[in-house]
Amino acid sequence: MSAPLRSGLIALIGRPNVGKSTLLNRLVGSKISITSHRPQTTRYRTLGIHTTAQAQYVYVDTPGLHPAEGRHLNRYLNRTATGSLAGVDCVALMIAADGWRAEDEYPLTLARRLSLPVILVINKIDRVKDRKRLLPLIEESAAKMRFAEIVPLCARTGEYVPELERALLPYLPEQPPIYPEDQITDKDERFLAAELIREQVFRGFGQEVPYAAAVSIERLRRAKGIRHIAAIIWVEKEGQKAILIGKAGERLKTVGRNARLAMQKSFGEKVYLELWVKVRRSWSDSESALRTLGYRAED
Repeated sequence: MSAPLRSGLIALIGRPNVGKSTLLNRLVGSKISITSHRPQTTRYRTLGIHTTAQAQYVYVDTPGLHPAEGRHLNRYLNRTATGSLAGVDCVALMIAADGWRAEDEYPLTLARRLSLPVILVINKIDRVKDRKRLLPLIEESAAKMRFAEIVPLCARTGEYVPELERALLPYLPEQPPIYPEDQITDKDERFLAAELIREQVFRGFGQEVPYAAAVSIERLRRAKGIRHIAAIIWVEKEGQKAILIGKAGERLKTVGRNARLAMQKSFGEKVYLELWVKVRRSWSDSESALRTLGYRAED
């Protein structure tokens, strides 16, 4: 007799820049969440769906958890992350293989409050040459909380990632799939296009510019096998606009070229991309501006 089909929601939580989005992309097998080496790249709640013969895993990628402070955007990110825990069946709390940091304590505290199975994921084990060095970290982690499982892995290379799904399987409810078998995310092409542009801003610029940037898609249409996309990168200061555009527009051209190539890879067809940079002062500290730019509580 075959095992019953299972499906459920798993929240991926942890401090900023611990690798949640990289793990989500690896689990789903496609790029649906942008990544960079900068913390707080993720701003939205994104579902990643992986369906197998045994189960449908619905992963909830969230912004990095940290004590809310400062701008409205920071508070929005934390509300999005904590709100994403509602209705999930289990939680995967992520830390890095270099050990527990002070920033890990806040998501750990939230995990302790949950009456749900919590699996600890120790990411970035590729940075530990002698894997025996992970044993003290596993022991230390087990003393911090009674985790349902502890799974060391490397999201970047995929090493031991299948072990995570094997560990998660018993904690998913016995029920039919929540989404169609061929669906891999809840986000549409407009969202992904905007995120792929914002990813290039995060990857290509230093200091304050990535955190002051938001992207809106003004037009997206298909004609003769080509996606025509027009987008605006919003920043908060004229100086940031000048940095983004660069001398003779070279830096903006680089952002556009790299974003276009990423879109073509994701969409599977040619993309014609038009980009503008505009200033909307203090948008990250204005609730009305955040709503206009797509930062809504339901995300």
